[in-house]
Amino acid sequence: MLLLDGFWPGLAWAGALGLVVGALAGWPARPLVPLALCGLAALLAALALVEIVPGLPGLWLEGAGLILPPYLAGCALGALARRWVARP
Repeated sequence: MLLLDGFWPGLAWAGALGLVVGALAGWPARPLVPLALCGLAALLAALALVEIVPGLPGLWLEGAGLILPPYLAGCALGALARRWVARP
């Protein structure tokens, strides 16, 4: 919970940036990149939960693991909104 208190502006900006990037870029033609990013997010979350990286690098890892999922969710929502608006 302490990380959420400190990182909430970054989480909000990551989600907003994801919405903009997803709306501008649209849905990818090949699902390999989104699947790889979801795998990276899962790996970062697992490393953060295990807490094997101590100190400042551990904080960076936990921050990345916390900020990447809202960004990816924003990208997906932005791409879906673009697809929904672009339908005839």
